[in-house]
Amino acid sequence: MLTELLKQAVEQRRDELIALTQELIRVPTINPPGDCYLDLCQRLGDRLESRGFMVELVRAEGALADSAAHPRWNLVARFQGQEPGDCLHFNSHHDVVETGHGWTKDPFGGELKDGRIYGRGACDMKGGLAASVIAAEALIATVEDSGQAFRGSIEISATADEESGGYGGVAYLAEQGYFSPDRVQHVIIPEPLNKDRICLGHRGVWWAEIETKGRIAHGSMPFLGTCAVRHMGAVLAEIETHLLPLLASKSTAMPVVPESAKQSTLNINSIHGGEAEPEEGYTGFPSPCVPDRCRIIIDRRFLIEESLEEVKAEISALMERVRVQRPDFEYEIKPLHEVQPSMTPQDAPVVEAVADAIQQVMGLEPAFVVSPGTYDQKHIDRIGKLKNCIAYGPGILELAHQPDEWVGVDDMVQSAQVMAIAAAQLLGLDPEPPSSL
Repeated sequence: MLTELLKQAVEQRRDELIALTQELIRVPTINPPGDCYLDLCQRLGDRLESRGFMVELVRAEGALADSAAHPRWNLVARFQGQEPGDCLHFNSHHDVVETGHGWTKDPFGGELKDGRIYGRGACDMKGGLAASVIAAEALIATVEDSGQAFRGSIEISATADEESGGYGGVAYLAEQGYFSPDRVQHVIIPEPLNKDRICLGHRGVWWAEIETKGRIAHGSMPFLGTCAVRHMGAVLAEIETHLLPLLASKSTAMPVVPESAKQSTLNINSIHGGEAEPEEGYTGFPSPCVPDRCRIIIDRRFLIEESLEEVKAEISALMERVRVQRPDFEYEIKPLHEVQPSMTPQDAPVVEAVADAIQQVMGLEPAFVVSPGTYDQKHIDRIGKLKNCIAYGPGILELAHQPDEWVGVDDMVQSAQVMAIAAAQLLGLDPEPPSSL
């Protein structure tokens, strides 16, 4: 049976999977600013090219954050079978967030200990990228060894900037047609949503900058000015008193995890008021001024039952309530980023294939979940107009962006087996019919 052969083929590549994951972790693709993107793409491209893939390195010229110092490089590799058929695309982002503090391991060491590989990006999502590569390689080799003609094609991409919106990665590629339905029919994104769960989509997001405006004056005579920080304090009080309880009362039928994320949420991402922060090395006092500007960045996550217009109207109404209460209150709302909620139907072909493969590998019926935060499915859906897309991969979601981030080797092996079996089914290579769940 092809299924058993695929499981064995992945297991036989366990050491190779470990080594590839470690190699990827050791390339510090930190975003921002966007370090070492080309290095990682070239390393992975050389490997895939030697295994029969056609490799493209695509720079997202002109995309957000692309620059001469930090070009936004992406890898797209395609294995074309001998017979026509569907294309299955495995998409992983190669960028990682900053390390932060609190590590007891080398963040870019790729240390293997007690069945876990440690490092920034191990879980989110270089372990998933490595698992998809091994899955594809195992499937191609197994089909060739069996004497079957390989039908359809497999694509693997390693893309930029998912951690900062994906505009130099999947969004750019989607705009160039790489995710159009006539080119790609199925997409699996190996984000760390746990090996026995299938992620169907994500909540929506609206980021905005809110600025309160005042009038500068000498700090010894604040009555001659208008304090923008005090204005912002009133805005924050209104958020605490009225908006947050309102959001907590909203819930969704989407299977969002964790449970608390089934509500609408708002995070105040940053705040700054008054004079600019002093440059490093300056040890003097700031000058005595009434601050005439204060800014916050809000991160509003919303549900499929809400409209984006409703989300924006809530903030506008809040600001108007504060304006009525405070003399000389001026403000500006600057939209920064917006994403509509996305959810793939549970009966989509890629969902059913991965669900069946999880059952064959683990003997479990998978859980169907929705992510609390967005990932690159948003661009595949909105720009590529491709709905047959899910997130599935190894790694525990709660470990993402944490110190001592890790991915389990057994989890990667099982996830790679699932990916290989699902790929065989989607490409019409697996003679076994899908079981009913």
